[in-house]
Amino acid sequence: MTAGGSIIEVSLKGRIFPVAADAESNRKLGGWENEVESNGDGSARIIKTRVPLLLDGITLEIDDARGDQEYLQARAAESDFFPIAITYASGDTYSGSAQITGEIQKGSKNTTAQITLSGPGDLRRQS
Repeated sequence: MTAGGSIIEVSLKGRIFPVAADAESNRKLGGWENEVESNGDGSARIIKTRVPLLLDGITLEIDDARGDQEYLQARAAESDFFPIAITYASGDTYSGSAQITGEIQKGSKNTTAQITLSGPGDLRRQS
């Protein structure tokens, strides 16, 4: 049986962030995407393209006393990928290596920031 649910937490380079329980995010494992292109004789060929892993729309709690926004900005300023992990309500944890892409904006009312993570290789489920 498949069940959805909240994200419990996100770890970015070892620092744990709570995630808004009602937020929806999208996960792309990375690896390969395929296209099929036709040939003039009616046959076809497969075009394989390597694609990065992606976690999009993750809504993190931002605690000013902890310097969370500054921490995120410092990670974004790094010139390399860093270890990430995301744990779902199902108990499944996926991990990989990624970098923050896009803007880091904290909402003053909800004290959250929505981030996107993208990186090389695959996002893998931990046993």
